[in-house]
Amino acid sequence: MATQTTPSEEQALIDRFSSQKSVFSIITLFVLALLLMLHGVLASIQSEPSLPIFTLLATALALTVAELLWLHGKGRELTDRAARIESCISIGAIFVLTALLTYFTNHDENPYFVLLTIPILQCAYMFSLFLTILTIAAADAMILFWIWHFYVLHPPARITEYLEIGMLCAIYFLMGLLVWFLVNQLKANQSKLTNSLELLQTTRERLDSEEKLAAVGRLASGVAHEIRNPVAMISSSLAIANYPGTEDGEREAMFAIAARESKRLESLTADFLMYARPSPLRPTPVLINDLLTYIASVARTRAASRFITIESLLGDDVRLEIDIPQMESALLNLVMNAIDATPPEGTIKLRSVLQESGICIDIEDSGPPISDSDLAQIFEPFFTTKPAGTGLGLAIARGAARAHGGDLCLSENREGCVRFSMTLIDPTTNDIREGATHV
Repeated sequence: MATQTTPSEEQALIDRFSSQKSVFSIITLFVLALLLMLHGVLASIQSEPSLPIFTLLATALALTVAELLWLHGKGRELTDRAARIESCISIGAIFVLTALLTYFTNHDENPYFVLLTIPILQCAYMFSLFLTILTIAAADAMILFWIWHFYVLHPPARITEYLEIGMLCAIYFLMGLLVWFLVNQLKANQSKLTNSLELLQTTRERLDSEEKLAAVGRLASGVAHEIRNPVAMISSSLAIANYPGTEDGEREAMFAIAARESKRLESLTADFLMYARPSPLRPTPVLINDLLTYIASVARTRAASRFITIESLLGDDVRLEIDIPQMESALLNLVMNAIDATPPEGTIKLRSVLQESGICIDIEDSGPPISDSDLAQIFEPFFTTKPAGTGLGLAIARGAARAHGGDLCLSENREGCVRFSMTLIDPTTNDIREGATHV
């Protein structure tokens, strides 16, 4: 059953066909110009009448230029049928031109037989093996017929000339078949490569789909795991509180546990929704140093309870258009993580550095480094090393940074210095320094 090509594939074939035809037209143009020049030089030396030959070569040269212009003008409008018909006409014209040049030259050693290599090569590149062999046979027949005809009119015949012509015919035959074979090998390899690329693309899409499904599965598993514990606590607390023999004090304690776990469940749900479906940005102009000063002041109360110092090392200030609530939540989450990781009497540093590509905000603590086994997972949702953590803080913070054209990464991880760096780019401008103010 024949394979059908799509419109895009058919157009690609036509474009390639037209491109190859243009190349052969340029080769023909070059050969004709070279023959015209050489014949002019030889004619001036030998003083032979060559007006018909000059006229034929000049006419062929002009027609080849017209053919090139026609191919260029048609462009993508050229149909496959029109391209093949034009190629057949061009091949036939070269045969006719060679025959006329041979007739007017009227010599057994005819240099114009070189023109026959063009249709042979063109057929080998663009047509089937049958048409290629047919073209080679026509070229060899023309050469052999001319030698036979010439020696009929100008006897005696020279055996050496027949041997030379026979060798020329054999060379044409071998050249045509070899070129056809090599071209078709290249086409077959190209077809295999195209099929391999298509298979690779299909495999990649399938792997991407499977990776997304796996990520959804991990996310669903994390959600189920995190929700199961508070739900179980609420269920058991309410069951105990409703038990007939439960004392009032114990009942109140169970209700308190249920309320606390309900609040925890609400917080977890809010964090999950923030991660899974972040709200659209509502940019508001703010000075970054003012934002960091506010974050430090909010976090100092909790830090002071653990005898931790928060230092603000603020560089050049800059005004950015950012979603303030989203960024406050992300930065406060990073600072709270730093407080949890810092030992008593440690130090947390908030630093802002204005860079060419944006502004960089560092949150650095003096706690122990993150273990190598945890490094690959710290930004994955629901991964946490804290007993009461949800594992969504870093994932949400990175999402907020990327929503503002930046990113969040762990830039330093060693004993006494664990640094998370958040880069921000104003989504409303291409120049981070535009509107910057120095303090």
